[in-house]
Amino acid sequence: MAHPAPPADSAATATADEAGPRVAFWRGELRERRAVLREAFFARPDTARLLREHARLVDAVIRGIWSESAMPVGLAALAVGGYGRGQLFPHSDVDVLILMPHADAPPATAIERFFATLWDIGIELSHAVRTIEECIVEMKADVTIETSLLEHRLLAGSCELFRRFRAQFAAHVDIRVFYDAKALEQQQRHLKYQDAIYNLEPNVKESPGGLRDLASVLWIARAAGFGKTWRELARNGLMTAGEARAASRQERLIGALRVRLHYLMNRREDRLVFDAQSALAEQLGLADTRAKRASEQLMQRYYRAAILVRQLNTLLLQNLSARIYPTAAEPLPIDAEFQQVDELLDLRDERVFERRPGAILDAFLLLQRHRELKGMTARTLRALWHGRRLIDGAFRRDAANRERFIEMFRIERGLLHGLRRMNLYGILGQYLPVFGRIVGQMQHDLFHVDTVDEHILMVIRNLRRFTEAQHAHEYPLCSRLIADFERRELLYVAGLFHDIAKGRGGDHSALGARDARRFCRAHALSAEDTELVAWLVTDHLLMSSTAQKQDLSDPDVIAAFARRMGNERRLIALYLFTVADIRGTSPKVWNNWKGKLLEDLFHAARAVLAGTAPARTVTDSVEARRLEAQRLLRLYAVPEGSEQKLWKWLDTPYFQRHTAEEIAWHARHLYWRVERSEPVVKARLARDGAGMQVLVYLPDQKELFARLCGFFGRTGLSILEAKIHTTRNGRALDTFALHDPAPSGTSYRDTLQMVEFELSQLLAEQPPLAPPQEGRIPRLLKHFPLTPEVQIFPDDKGTHYILEVVAGDRPGLLARVAYTLARANVNVVSAKINTLGDRAEDVFLIDGAPLHDGQALLRLETALYEELKI
Repeated sequence: MAHPAPPADSAATATADEAGPRVAFWRGELRERRAVLREAFFARPDTARLLREHARLVDAVIRGIWSESAMPVGLAALAVGGYGRGQLFPHSDVDVLILMPHADAPPATAIERFFATLWDIGIELSHAVRTIEECIVEMKADVTIETSLLEHRLLAGSCELFRRFRAQFAAHVDIRVFYDAKALEQQQRHLKYQDAIYNLEPNVKESPGGLRDLASVLWIARAAGFGKTWRELARNGLMTAGEARAASRQERLIGALRVRLHYLMNRREDRLVFDAQSALAEQLGLADTRAKRASEQLMQRYYRAAILVRQLNTLLLQNLSARIYPTAAEPLPIDAEFQQVDELLDLRDERVFERRPGAILDAFLLLQRHRELKGMTARTLRALWHGRRLIDGAFRRDAANRERFIEMFRIERGLLHGLRRMNLYGILGQYLPVFGRIVGQMQHDLFHVDTVDEHILMVIRNLRRFTEAQHAHEYPLCSRLIADFERRELLYVAGLFHDIAKGRGGDHSALGARDARRFCRAHALSAEDTELVAWLVTDHLLMSSTAQKQDLSDPDVIAAFARRMGNERRLIALYLFTVADIRGTSPKVWNNWKGKLLEDLFHAARAVLAGTAPARTVTDSVEARRLEAQRLLRLYAVPEGSEQKLWKWLDTPYFQRHTAEEIAWHARHLYWRVERSEPVVKARLARDGAGMQVLVYLPDQKELFARLCGFFGRTGLSILEAKIHTTRNGRALDTFALHDPAPSGTSYRDTLQMVEFELSQLLAEQPPLAPPQEGRIPRLLKHFPLTPEVQIFPDDKGTHYILEVVAGDRPGLLARVAYTLARANVNVVSAKINTLGDRAEDVFLIDGAPLHDGQALLRLETALYEELKI
């Protein structure tokens, strides 16, 4: 509520009791009785009783203080909002409105003293002081105020003023305006939470499927005069008795979670934050099992309640709309079983699904085929919900039903909305029991931000976006490729199955491929199409792993990857799928750098498969890069032959690991500084716009890589890739690809200048290498720690060792790895850094004498493991 100051001058005055209200008494009374309510709740949880008794307790305290404060005659104190409804959560604000008979009412000091006393004794107020006329003006300007005033009770003061307020308020409520405003408010609130029930830390009050969705229905019904409770709505025909019981049950379940949250956090906290999930699960008697943590069971219980709330909300808002906006429009027949009513799909007979269960799938097909249909009527949704039990083994084996289901994927348009509706009403899980098992299943892998079922639908959404013209500027290559891809439904089917086996134990890709193969055969897909879908599910992580963990400048890596593809169709399918999958995990996972790596791998493999990649030896490849670099240098007016001053000190691996453009960049800045002893640091924007690149050249230093990692970590720059090289004349020539994960208004130009200046100073001074500072551990990682994995093994060529690290990502992680390697006298040749949300999967090419000593190698692995532990 608003907090306007009351008028300073007043005609009506009254003298307060000299002693004033007994602050200490009321503070103690409130604290003790709140403690009694808390103990009673945990002894025998009854949410409705707690909320009612807490409101009554606060009523008694406010009335007592009002009386002792000798408030001026003619005022009225009203409880409004949730408190006005007679329900008060443990740490919710107490909404109080002071009504004044007219604008020049009593002195401000009396009201201010009253509010100050309430604050002093521990009541957290949300208060306002208004006349009736001001209330009417405010409610017409702001639906939030109108909603708060809708539920009002007299606490103390003038009964006559309260009756006048009630009459004036009722006279000025325009139910159609109110309905439209609340519907828009809900739409905006849902968008704030990405319209998703399955947030990992949902707000039990505000998120889609939360308590606010139930309250919105009751507010509209109350304003329209249809009832104030679920039973009254059922008596008025807006819902069935069974639906009324379900609404009450979910309201109690989610309300109890909110009560426990308030008590656990000792403040007004409505989010099921990671900090609270395990403790709440323990309070509810849930225990870890082999398959699921107790917190995962708690969240799945909440998600299922939220799904039902969302269903009831949709159903009731449509019924309310039909009552508030009655229409005389004649239904338009679509076929023998369905008709159109106000742009909504409607059943011509409510028993259609009982007579012919296959019509359940026909309903979704009709929505896809008829663009003019915006959704389904309330009675159709209700029939779908009750009819989902008709989807049994016989239904799933029916060839006609199988054809209907696969046809949804072929039509494409409206597929995502159809699958979302099917999931919301339990139909998708009934038709595909393997999908039903993962509905509401959390993923504590530190990079997926959604439940398994929501992630699957996000991947299908991304694949569909590749086909839509309005998204072509976001995915230019994907849009071109998918336009020519035959039978695109195969990609969507693969999307449906790629993570469907998560939580079963074992390799989810292999298990999911088995499910996908069975599905494809059952739905009469050809052997060729079946194999493509199963292969995509099996290898859906292959392209991401290759691009982010292997050296794409190595022709052998590209050739091996191309062989795994087999043909161009598979390559295109996997590229499209990989982009959709990564972008569907978390906003933090995708960046331009990863996009470039995938695109580079795609083009290189496509050239091999097409036979257009030249069959060159290593010598041929190096010579080609030299020639291209020389061509680029001439464009910058670098004198011909000048690059040889630098190149004579560089060996073949240098030219293999760097692109021609990078080779030219290095030569342009270093050909006249080859023997320089002072550090050379050059920074630039990456050529593809994916962050920035930094070149470091100086006489080699001990622990240089660790020093550089520490610097970049302290400046908030994330390392995407590092190419470490030592020239034959003892110089370090290192190149870093960097990304600023949290730009703060500073331009990249300023960042480039800062890096060049400060890093040059650091390298020139060579201070002792200090242990890296402990970074703040992300909350998700703190509560769901990831056991580190450390593997060190020889590379295929036997010239270096490969270090693979998997750990929970946090600030300073890479600096800690570099520090540990430096202390063990192990050199880093190159590094590929792969960050997936709060999970790091990094690969280092390393060398050094300790790697050939079994005991030293064991000590190094142990030291790395200890550094990576949370």
